[in-house]
Amino acid sequence: MTTRTSTVTVAWPEANARRLSRQHLYPAAAPSGAGLSGPEAVGAMLGAHAQVLSAAELSVGLRADGVTRTGVRTALWTDRTLVKTFGPRGTVHLLPAGDLPLWTGALSAVPTGTSPFAKDARMTPDQVAAVVAAVADALTGRELTIDELTDEVVARTGPWAGDPVMPAFRTMWPRWRQVLHLAGHRGALCYAPNRGRKATYTNPGSTPLPGPQAVAALVERYLHAYGPATPAHFAKWLAAPKRWADELFAALASAGAIEEVAFEDAGVAWVVAGDTAFPDGPVRGVRLLPYFDAFTIASQPRERLFPGAAYQRALAGGQAGNYPVLLVDGEVAGVWHQRRAGRRIAVTVETLAPLRPAQLRALEEQVERVAEVLEATAELAVGKVVVGAHA
Repeated sequence: MTTRTSTVTVAWPEANARRLSRQHLYPAAAPSGAGLSGPEAVGAMLGAHAQVLSAAELSVGLRADGVTRTGVRTALWTDRTLVKTFGPRGTVHLLPAGDLPLWTGALSAVPTGTSPFAKDARMTPDQVAAVVAAVADALTGRELTIDELTDEVVARTGPWAGDPVMPAFRTMWPRWRQVLHLAGHRGALCYAPNRGRKATYTNPGSTPLPGPQAVAALVERYLHAYGPATPAHFAKWLAAPKRWADELFAALASAGAIEEVAFEDAGVAWVVAGDTAFPDGPVRGVRLLPYFDAFTIASQPRERLFPGAAYQRALAGGQAGNYPVLLVDGEVAGVWHQRRAGRRIAVTVETLAPLRPAQLRALEEQVERVAEVLEATAELAVGKVVVGAHA
């Protein structure tokens, strides 16, 4: 990528403080979360990872004062101001309904790369297009379980779509399911309310924005939330090819949409053009974040967010999100675990260094906030977390 000489130098504490501010995570660094709606909080973090819905509810509620899990579920299933669908990296996310055309336009424009499936299990581009069209048609105005959707897809495309060729959880899934997440990326499906214990899907009825427009907008939102960042950071967050991201950033830089800065530990990095104001110093305070919180996954360089012993204790093989984390002064300083029994939650927090009395009081307040979001009562214990990653 051709670049010009950076005129702004950004240190890690400044970048981290701005990211936390824009995530609405630290009152001292950010506007209060009071009045922030669930969809606004989700928009600020660029999607809440929702493979475990209770973790997504915590991610949202910890950013928006007064928002509980009931509020998130109401926004999702009643008001429909949130959508549960396949987001970055092909994983399940909550996204603001108003942003769905942008997301589907951008995600459907990301190169998919080589199929990871065996040769005899793969689908041709024409088959992929046929399945996505069949999914969109079958789900229009309807809510179907995965088995019902399989029947509809096979009826519309042919028996080949139902061939059990995908190894999954001690069974074999039908061929078409390898593009389930792609159907979500193209706007053909999203989640609907569960039917008992079974997930259901529907057509969100949203038309994706044109790919180039949507991708450019997503880069700007990403840099607003997580910049300064490099094309490699963006590619990793999105699970996109690095070369594609390099070319995308180069085009946006040539168009004057983004500009470079000198970023500590990363060299040349990028921000939205003109967005070069940063806080004067680091944040102070204590925060608890749940599994797969967007901030811990997207923030780079990861070694700075997880300093020293935190890199070994709070990451799973270098992968963020598998442990709920304790932030102290904006950096990971421990892990935590909750165990629920009815309306009571036992919260265990393992700190990597002793907390001062004021920090312990702040931790107690955070545990109370976790309980409020999850509509329960909680008790805190400071000690060793004995469960493994994503337990």
